[in-house]
Amino acid sequence: MTTEELVAQIYHKKSFLCIGLDTDLGKIPPHLLEEPDPIFAFNKAIIDATHHLCVAYKPNTAFYEAYGLKGWEALSKTIDYLNDSYPEIFTIADAKRGDIGNTATRYAKAFFEALNFDSITVAPYMGRDSIEPFLEFRNKHTILLALTSNPGAFDFQTQKVANTELYKQVLNTSKAYKNSENLMYVVGATKASYLKEIRNIVPDHFLLVPGVGAQGGQLDEVCQYGLNDKVGLLINSSRGILYASQERDFADKAAEEARALQEGMAIELKKKKLGS
Repeated sequence: MTTEELVAQIYHKKSFLCIGLDTDLGKIPPHLLEEPDPIFAFNKAIIDATHHLCVAYKPNTAFYEAYGLKGWEALSKTIDYLNDSYPEIFTIADAKRGDIGNTATRYAKAFFEALNFDSITVAPYMGRDSIEPFLEFRNKHTILLALTSNPGAFDFQTQKVANTELYKQVLNTSKAYKNSENLMYVVGATKASYLKEIRNIVPDHFLLVPGVGAQGGQLDEVCQYGLNDKVGLLINSSRGILYASQERDFADKAAEEARALQEGMAIELKKKKLGS
């Protein structure tokens, strides 16, 4: 998917919502456990109920790897269902891969070709040759971890290296990578006060912003500092949508939570006169 296609979808739906498909068998409605593939059954119901309210889905691969082969099969079925039924949706493999050379290329092939995701999250710690193999794929996007939403982000990401914070070094250095126009960046919603400076460094790139909802991030604060003239934001919510109910109405309740976020996003877009 091209960036232009993603922006067009945002304007059409008046939404820049990404729903994290972090499907946990211990949290889904009990009646689904009777299904042959309960993970896929849950995902399909959530997708069917919310696809008109969001522009992206982000399965965190750990929630599938944890169940071995059956988990990978559920992930494959989920992405196939999205690509076949809702091809306008932007898909993110939240895999946080990070290795060099041929290994990075194999990771890229796994997620971009075998599974046909539009994008993947990648850790920057090993540098250029761990990232550029992902950037070689046409109309695919590499989402680089910059400043994450977890408390441990302060252990390294905000520490100064050569008189600048490490996350700023990541942003500035990565702009010089080959095909850097295919980069997006992860910036946690719980670090919204940093967004103004981040936008000064990467004014035109999309930011994937987790942490709105259960982790305490605020939509209006993220939008105040993070929106650019082509929106430039994908705001992720996972638990707050997925587990709004453990009853048979779980998909309807998920849609209610998603709609509340979408309506807030529509207001923010209108305030900025974007897509009007």
